[in-house]
Amino acid sequence: MQRARAFLWSTVVLLICGGLVACAEAGANLAANTPTVPSPPTTPPTTATPPSSPSGSTPRPWSPPLVTSWQWQLSAPPTASQLLSVHMYDVDGFGAPASLVTAMHAQNTQAVCYIDAGTSENWRPDTGSFPASVLGANNGWPGEQWLDIRQLSILGPIMTARFQMCKDKGFDAVEPDNIDGYSNNTGFPLTAQEQLTYNQWIAQTVHSLGLSVALKNDVDQVGDLLSYFDFVIDEQCFEFSECDQLLPFINANKAVFEVEYNLDPSQFCPQAKAMNFNSLKKDLALDATRTACR
Repeated sequence: MQRARAFLWSTVVLLICGGLVACAEAGANLAANTPTVPSPPTTPPTTATPPSSPSGSTPRPWSPPLVTSWQWQLSAPPTASQLLSVHMYDVDGFGAPASLVTAMHAQNTQAVCYIDAGTSENWRPDTGSFPASVLGANNGWPGEQWLDIRQLSILGPIMTARFQMCKDKGFDAVEPDNIDGYSNNTGFPLTAQEQLTYNQWIAQTVHSLGLSVALKNDVDQVGDLLSYFDFVIDEQCFEFSECDQLLPFINANKAVFEVEYNLDPSQFCPQAKAMNFNSLKKDLALDATRTACR
């Protein structure tokens, strides 16, 4: 899937070349196709604080409770005075200053660092680090190319530096985007196993820095990646009838964060709450606009 990049680019494209192609698929028959799911727990959400660890050991990364209020704002980071009272904020790792993360922590909000791990973006400050040998096909958005994830000796140091930036700014977790290239036309003959290898490396590297990590989309590999990732962020699973593929996270007591763009809240919020998903209705621009299902 390439939905996430489409939505982040809704703002970038306005600045660079204009235009955004919106998704279009009806959700009228959604209720009839809703999968049978477990009931949500009756316990209230806990405060978003990292779990304790044995004396002398490295603290375990923060992990969001199943019920976690959140905001996803990638187009431009909020100011400290604009922060919502939610348990989790997901913002652009390059665009958000450390002072914003500090402000989030001051109100007991955990901070997630959005980083593109599967494509290059020619407006990023480290774009010169990517040699031509790892740059593949354009993914449909100006200035962005798929990466050859098989060349980990090249990509590894670049991505590790990005994850370190997240840690240095004080973030609690990382959202690595575009980690499903094997299912797209990247210009490279990527296999599902090569994608698994890369995604597992991402999770292990982020964890080694003391941060938690989200599985972004890549629903077809949930079974193989569940044990590596701490929570999941998915787009439009109700519109595209993919939500049942996320249930292993719920069953493993790992939070599911989900966003719809085209459906009315009445078309997915009842199902989202029944499935114990933290679902939002957002604009394609991924700006401050937000309607939470709970």
